Amino acid sequence: MIGRLAGRIDYRADDHVLIDVGGVGYLVYCSDRTLQALPGVGEHVALYTDLLVRDDLMQLFGFTTLQEKEWHRLLMSVQGIGAKASLAILGALGPDGVGRAIALGDWNSVKAAKGVGPKTAQRVVNELKDKAPQVMAMANTASQTAPLASGMDEVIDVVESAAPVSISAPNSSPNTQAEALSALTNLGYAPGEAAGAVAQAAGDAPDAETSDLIRRALRLLAPAG
Repeated sequence: MIGRLAGRIDYRADDHVLIDVGGVGYLVYCSDRTLQALPGVGEHVALYTDLLVRDDLMQLFGFTTLQEKEWHRLLMSVQGIGAKASLAILGALGPDGVGRAIALGDWNSVKAAKGVGPKTAQRVVNELKDKAPQVMAMANTASQTAPLASGMDEVIDVVESAAPVSISAPNSSPNTQAEALSALTNLGYAPGEAAGAVAQAAGDAPDAETSDLIRRALRLLAPAG
């Protein structure tokens, strides 16, 4: 299994790049969003990769973060979502947007991706909603951008950074609240405001599971109007 490539970009196309790794060229397919983030021809790049093997086909797919790679893997597990549709969803929404849409049950956002119909979009949300919190929290467990050089990943302790704000609530699980807080900070919310929303959501629904807690907190954080 090829899990990561680091080399020089020899060629760019509409849906893939050719990466020279020690004299061997690897054709790597990427979402539109990922392609836009890559450097130009002749420059070095590192990508996490996923290898698709079929009877008559072998394709490599590239991702700038482990979170994006994991969403691709999960999206591909949904009936009706192939590699092309998965990249379309990731290209349209980005990994953070995918997590937000699934956590909120917003299948209309998923449907906005090219080639994804309403029934398939609803299936994506229904089948992956319980897995969204763990994937959304990935960026806050370690630095996940594919490194050009080897080295230890930087650990990001989001829960500790939000320590001044209490997130405890009766009957609520600290692990559940920590997972929800991690997911919200991964989406770009400040630790303080995220912790406040999680605390309020946990107080309103003490027995809520992580995915439900994230949905409730996101609604509290959503702009009024």
